Amino acid sequence: MIVHFSKYQGTGNDFVILDNRDKVFSSLNSRQIEFLCDRHFGIGADGLILLEQSPGKDFYMKYFNSDGNESSMCGNGGRCVIAFANELKIIKNRANFRAIDGGHEAIISNKSPLIVKLKMADVEEYEPIGNDVFLNTGSPHYVRFVDNVSAMEIIYEAQKIRYNDRFRKEGTNVNFAQVLESILIVRSYERGVEDETYSCGTGVVGAALASVAKGLVPVLGKQTVHTKGGILTVYYEQNGSGFKNVWLEGEATFVYKGEIEIN
Repeated sequence: MIVHFSKYQGTGNDFVILDNRDKVFSSLNSRQIEFLCDRHFGIGADGLILLEQSPGKDFYMKYFNSDGNESSMCGNGGRCVIAFANELKIIKNRANFRAIDGGHEAIISNKSPLIVKLKMADVEEYEPIGNDVFLNTGSPHYVRFVDNVSAMEIIYEAQKIRYNDRFRKEGTNVNFAQVLESILIVRSYERGVEDETYSCGTGVVGAALASVAKGLVPVLGKQTVHTKGGILTVYYEQNGSGFKNVWLEGEATFVYKGEIEIN
């Protein structure tokens, strides 16, 4: 089977994206998806996205982690699939699509470089766990604030949380954040990838909202976040014990396209 693909990245979080509107890739199994995402034997990516038909919407985004399993919402993946849909001329400057966590809006706010602003799910509540925060931004995220995030052995520390008694079965993404003046610096460990990624969109949103919940940054409705792969901006409104009108904005970049044969 020949797979024609496009590869995109959003602040270093990279994705293989396939046009599945004619359902030609619906039979892909987890082993094949894992192969496509493999950085040594396949294309190499943090995840794979199928762009599919969705009645009443511009498209449906189906997301798989690099372990081959379908997963929850991916914020950077959502921004990249918007860039892909724009390239296919499915959308122009605005989009309304569905993902596993429901409906999303998106705006292409700049063409060169391509900047995508994606509306995320509302966060109705968050859970304090000691000095940490657990919340769901379309995907589950555990956020811990530290004094020197760049010096951390993030995989070792994250796996102690990801594989503890509470999270071992379903898994959670783990984010470590540092407040530096009015800026957040965030490093993310993603379940399904089981490694640190250069950026995690839902994790960036989680860290930004957690910083507001803990009173670590001024409540301005906008937070700049630095990741290993670049800068993202989170917009939000507080809504009682939660948040609404949450948006994630940043570059979504085409890397290359090609074809690969799989068994």
